[in-house]
Amino acid sequence: MITIDQPYTGHVSPGSNPQQRDVPGARIVKLSVGPMDNNSYLVQCTATGAALLIDAANEPDRLRALLAQEAADRVELIVTTHQHGDHWQALADIAAATGAPTAAHALDAGPLPVTPDRLLADGDTVEIGELRFDIVHLQGHTPGSVALVLRDGGGVVHIFTGDCLFPGGIGKTSGAESFDALLTGVRTKLFERYEDAVVYPGHGDDTTLAAERPQLAEWAERGW
Repeated sequence: MITIDQPYTGHVSPGSNPQQRDVPGARIVKLSVGPMDNNSYLVQCTATGAALLIDAANEPDRLRALLAQEAADRVELIVTTHQHGDHWQALADIAAATGAPTAAHALDAGPLPVTPDRLLADGDTVEIGELRFDIVHLQGHTPGSVALVLRDGGGVVHIFTGDCLFPGGIGKTSGAESFDALLTGVRTKLFERYEDAVVYPGHGDDTTLAAERPQLAEWAERGW
């Protein structure tokens, strides 16, 4: 039995219970897995029960138990946000256990332990039940990182950013060129496109675009 905590704070840690956030038309379950405090997200359409798993990162036994309890036979897609190994340690196991197809960007598909059934590209849409996720391709942390954008039934925007955006900065990059690419992508495709949104990163606590927007100039100046 998996105990899911409410109210939702956005703060989970390795070994802690997952947390559930209820929004119009969807529920979001956040679980920290593995030694690198990776976040896995189960997003379920409340109208149909169809579900999406974002990053089968680690601890397949816990993920299997969560999915069996909360979304039995209703996981319609598993999206991997990027190619780094800490984000897909449980992918092969969970794909086999659920029978769900997998998806990732073509530029990050090569290192994954299973060949994606669907290749994602900038501007694509993923439909899960009555939920619609817009795919945003962000280069810099890896060549094929993607964010998923969901607008709930109340108009609030939710962005699952992988390792591209965190509280206090963008994700790790390898040099000035990749830093500029990621910062430009995050600024133009997220901050300039949405006035505000809840941000669900690949590690650690949630944040919002409104909270992070005043720091953009500082990020650009510091260069990391």
